[in-house]
Amino acid sequence: MSQVFDTIVLGGGIGGYSAAIRASQLGKTVAIVEQDKLGGTCLHRGCIPSKALLRSAEVYALMKESDRFGIQAEAVRLDYAKISDRKNSIVDQLYQGLQFLMKKNKITVFNGKGRIIGPSIFSPRSGTVSVEQEDGEILNLVPDKLIIATGSRPRTLPGLETDGVTVLNSDEALQLEALPASAIIIGGGVIGVEWASMLSDFGVEVTIVEYAPRLLPSEDEDVSRELEKLLKKRGVTIYTGAKVQTESVVRGAKQVTISIEQRETTQELTAQLALVCVGRQANIEGIGLQNTDVKVENGFIKVNEDMQTAELHIYAVGDCIGGLQLAHAAAHEGIAAAEHGAGLPTHAYAPHQVPRCVYSRPEIASIGYTEREAREQGRQVKTAKLYFQGLGKARVLGETDGFVKVVADEESGDIVGVHMIGAHVTDYIAEAALAQLLNATPWEVGQTIHPHPTLSEILGEAMLAVDGKSISF
Repeated sequence: MSQVFDTIVLGGGIGGYSAAIRASQLGKTVAIVEQDKLGGTCLHRGCIPSKALLRSAEVYALMKESDRFGIQAEAVRLDYAKISDRKNSIVDQLYQGLQFLMKKNKITVFNGKGRIIGPSIFSPRSGTVSVEQEDGEILNLVPDKLIIATGSRPRTLPGLETDGVTVLNSDEALQLEALPASAIIIGGGVIGVEWASMLSDFGVEVTIVEYAPRLLPSEDEDVSRELEKLLKKRGVTIYTGAKVQTESVVRGAKQVTISIEQRETTQELTAQLALVCVGRQANIEGIGLQNTDVKVENGFIKVNEDMQTAELHIYAVGDCIGGLQLAHAAAHEGIAAAEHGAGLPTHAYAPHQVPRCVYSRPEIASIGYTEREAREQGRQVKTAKLYFQGLGKARVLGETDGFVKVVADEESGDIVGVHMIGAHVTDYIAEAALAQLLNATPWEVGQTIHPHPTLSEILGEAMLAVDGKSISF
């Protein structure tokens, strides 16, 4: 049995369903093939559930410090079962909304394992998707355009494979029924830092082990140093430039012991559990790529700037193509692929114009190049860095940690990077993203009237400070 669609999307995560909705808006007949639940990692195992937990951790930490706001809150108690219920409720509500969006946009959803087949009786070219449905029936879906959006999964370390008990990945950690007393987090990237911040706020004794010389190695060095300082102030133990000796791992019934090597010194770390956060790998096995001319490079599907693979009628978006594995990047790529497939001109994907967010406490938000990257490109740059402790709204909130740093090109005057660490900075990084998209100069952003008192004022002042014109700092 076969059915024909203008656009078929293999994978129903944010990249996939964004592509599907946009294709439908453009008048295409659209189908999504998803073997699990619509929403993918972002909705079920990533962005949404982890941020729900982070919010509870933030509230708990704030309540324990309520005395400095003149509020006596005695016997503050954490109920992790209720926290988990709240997380699950948020996910369920959004999942129901997503299912409604599929019906609203007349998108047909097929639940089952999809596999791409080569030229056959169904189509003279590769790209037909064979779907093994839950009842065992095989259905062949024939597209004019195919968009691969199969996402990614947590990467493992050989010798430190997860068991769901004492060694977990981030997917498994979201299903914990109770908090551990202590945790070793392997990896100081975005996922590792967010879990470290969350668990620390929940009262867990946390240790981070990062192989690179600093936390968040892709962020500006000033931001990394500030984050490390603030996490240590909260009691988090941090080892950077440290290698895990995976052959030394000892798993007990209720604890795990791991040896690490740092600057030629070896030591043992013991905790109730270890959380492995060493990146993500593409879900591209078993989807039939060998039946196509689609190229794979370093474990990810290779695409051009229009999201096309080597077979131009087959596109790929999201985590399965590597690069910035961010939900909003995947959504943008999905929309771009749908529009290009419909014959519309598309805005070329530019990684340096994608905002990056880390939902630790304090938050981190950035866009563009770091100061080091800009200088390595041969640019002469000018910078400014303003601290939140001088901002009225930050004092009112009691959140004065962190700063905003602006990097601008001396010759053109254009903003080439904005890097922020502080309370709620993810809420206004989009202003910096718009400024960079429009090739704005710091002076132009500084002329924008920012309401007072707000946290966003510091962004305008930091822009003015690049040329020594800040008024309030």
